[in-house]
Amino acid sequence: MSEPAPQPSEPVRARPAALGFIYAATLMNTMSMGVIIPVFPVLVKSLTGEGDAGAAQITGVFGAVWALMQLSFAPVFGNLSDRFGRRPVLLVSMFGLALDYAIMALAPNIAWLFVGRVISGITSSSGSAAGAYVADVSTVETRTRNFGRFQAAANAGILIGPVLGGFVGALDPRAPFWVAAALAAANGLYGVFIVPESLSPDRRMAFAWKRANPFGAGAMLVTRKGLAGLAAVLLVVQFALSTFNSIFQFYTHARYGWGPPQVAWFMTLMSGGNIVVASFVAGWTARLIGERGAVILGLAIGVVGFAWMGLAPAELWFWTGVIPAILFGINFPNFMSLLTQRVGEDEQGQLQGALAILFGVSQLVGPIIFSDLFAWSMGPGAALHLPGLTLLVGSGLLAVGVALAVAYARPVPTAISSLPAS
Repeated sequence: MSEPAPQPSEPVRARPAALGFIYAATLMNTMSMGVIIPVFPVLVKSLTGEGDAGAAQITGVFGAVWALMQLSFAPVFGNLSDRFGRRPVLLVSMFGLALDYAIMALAPNIAWLFVGRVISGITSSSGSAAGAYVADVSTVETRTRNFGRFQAAANAGILIGPVLGGFVGALDPRAPFWVAAALAAANGLYGVFIVPESLSPDRRMAFAWKRANPFGAGAMLVTRKGLAGLAAVLLVVQFALSTFNSIFQFYTHARYGWGPPQVAWFMTLMSGGNIVVASFVAGWTARLIGERGAVILGLAIGVVGFAWMGLAPAELWFWTGVIPAILFGINFPNFMSLLTQRVGEDEQGQLQGALAILFGVSQLVGPIIFSDLFAWSMGPGAALHLPGLTLLVGSGLLAVGVALAVAYARPVPTAISSLPAS
């Protein structure tokens, strides 16, 4: 494994104004994504005539294709952001999403809806530049705080989006897609006129296809000291999250009779709680028990939350399980801080692209496996009729994540910053 690059003479300074710009852009971006969440299953069912189980399987295939696009294009966009800067890559994502939502709003059949998801997967891949942007303007001392606020901005958008989508979608399931297209386009215009570049020309790295493909980018995670173990933790956690994200709308409809308004309120509560946790609790926990301790504690709480929601016999019990599910979020900002300290300034985009590969792998396989598992557990011939089975599997995966974090989630003595690319 290669050794860390030498330290530069001056640390990177945080730029609060630049962070404010990227938080606002992230807020608008996730709001445009969140607005379609309550109505997407409704649209799938209306275009296919399938029930909850069948529509869940179709949505699982859609999710897998979206993830395949992420897996293929995230390394390209990550390396492009290291070469040309974060800003142009972010603009591609913003305007690409606007096009995607317009296509889905007009989709006359399931095939066109599929095309929209393909475009979304490609353009969303450039989101790796946003994480690199935060790393660019953070110091070792502020990374956990800044990534916490980055996550909070994303959750704020998810909080506002589903509420808007739930109530607009009650009138017409296609209307939220037009709202999302408008928000994404506005986000792009905001980026054109407001968002500054975070990566100076002297800190950029030459683009190389050997790093801009899934295999080449993924090699970074196994050749750089300390990254392989952390990557294993992230992969397991992403699979665990897939057990929830793939089926929760179908699960809550089948078990508790939820529709778009209830899903909207649930997403609002989750996102609102995550804003508080990411903005304040994650950093406070890191100061109290360290970043490593915060990662382990957050994952352990997630074990409880997933099991609780999977076993909840009534709707009230499901709602109370949201509390540990929210507190689970203290792990993400601290985990990202541990990761980004292990690579240099000119490699943050490459790192984010490599991490997106792990996300893509989990989302490529997870939605198909767990939506099929949900459909099987709901079927009349199932040996174990347990609608929450997928969430219990997620709880077990998070328990594995705890064990891996104990072994590998260790801080580095000092942050790494590589020398400028020649």
